[in-house]
Amino acid sequence: MDPLLKLTDDPRITIRRSGPPNPGGTCVMYWMQRAQRGRDNLALDAAVNAANTLSKPVVVFFAPRPFPPANLRHYAFLAQGIPDIADALENRNIGFVLRRFPDHSLLGFCDELNPALVVGDENPIRQAAGWRDTVARKIRVPLWTVDADVIVPSKLLEKEQSAAHTIRPRLQARLKQFLIAPTNPKAKIRWSKPRSLHALAAEINVNHLTDGWKIDRSVQPVPEWRGGTNEAFRLLKYFVRHKLERYTRDRNHPELEGTTRLSPYLHFGHVAPHTIALAVQDADAPTVTKEAFLNQLITWRELSINLVHFNPNYDNFECGEPWAHRTLAKHARDPRPVLYTERQLENAETHDPLWNAAQMQMVNIGWMHNYMRMYWAKKILEWTPSSAQAHQIAVRLNDKYELDGRDPNGYAGIAWSIVGKFDRPWFERPIFGQIRYMSGASTGKKFDSKKYIAQNTQVKMFGD
Repeated sequence: MDPLLKLTDDPRITIRRSGPPNPGGTCVMYWMQRAQRGRDNLALDAAVNAANTLSKPVVVFFAPRPFPPANLRHYAFLAQGIPDIADALENRNIGFVLRRFPDHSLLGFCDELNPALVVGDENPIRQAAGWRDTVARKIRVPLWTVDADVIVPSKLLEKEQSAAHTIRPRLQARLKQFLIAPTNPKAKIRWSKPRSLHALAAEINVNHLTDGWKIDRSVQPVPEWRGGTNEAFRLLKYFVRHKLERYTRDRNHPELEGTTRLSPYLHFGHVAPHTIALAVQDADAPTVTKEAFLNQLITWRELSINLVHFNPNYDNFECGEPWAHRTLAKHARDPRPVLYTERQLENAETHDPLWNAAQMQMVNIGWMHNYMRMYWAKKILEWTPSSAQAHQIAVRLNDKYELDGRDPNGYAGIAWSIVGKFDRPWFERPIFGQIRYMSGASTGKKFDSKKYIAQNTQVKMFGD
């Protein structure tokens, strides 16, 4: 069997454009988008293995572009991760070419370098998936994409899964096959950059990266976060050593910060889910605690990605279950106790100090504890004229301010909170119908809400 074709037996690889590699190609090119890291990257590993089989060098092409509603906050985090990518690639004999919009065309770069083969990572978000489809139609060499940011390849699940209990056994049955450490192979032939080839320096700041782009610059970067694989590994190491053993006790206590805080790094691909899962598996911590964490990382995260992969309405009201649509329609005309505009919600101008603190946490530091995200979204449903409008507002605010916005986890969490996705009918009540309800009184009793409010109302909102 052709050794190159044998590589494609890996079910994580999808051949988007078939055919033999270009015999006159100068390299194997890796098109980096979602998996923004130079280590523990299964898509990059596939490119290196293909290059070593073909006796070619490997070059990574990374060209950030405006991606609404991403804004200055998001691009600052992205830019902070680029030096770590370059360093890791250098250690693996892999070339790195950084460009920026409007000089971001993969097809144009292919014309410059004449690759033998192009390998990319996968992303189920519709805009990114659309870019891959366009390239597959137009490129003149084989194109492979690799599902590098899930444990179990999304396509193997075949269809949308309805709940955690339906996807969990399907994932568990394949963990032995797929939850293995990436090998991080080195390129056998080091890439030498042609003198005439244009590339930006890896130490690029966000203003240079986004110069001339039409993006929202009102949402500023936040000093509490620094992007990059090195920072992700530091946070992971700290979590495993100091937080994991208390995870089941502390994870739903927003004031204790008992979680990994790795969701932005997962979103930008600065760390792989395999890396996190294996570190937790190998940790010296109670089994029940490790299993609880892995259930969140694998079952619930990949259920969210499954939603985006198979449901085109993942980011709007229509993704809800039929029972949820019926019960919300039944209560559509129920009087709301109070109505707030989107601007009032964005500015945390409600009567509820707990909700205001959650909103301010998101606006000021670009992150909100997951337990508070549920309460935050459900109150938007209660305080807006319709469930469809509530869903739209929640998505817009989440994607604008959260560092891990525009992500399957965020879309699934909003759908769970507002349109009953992955949940079941509960006791009927006004406005919510049979959608699960959360009250400020009951929610605030489960943790030190006064401490949480104090922690998140001491800094001013942007624009004040």
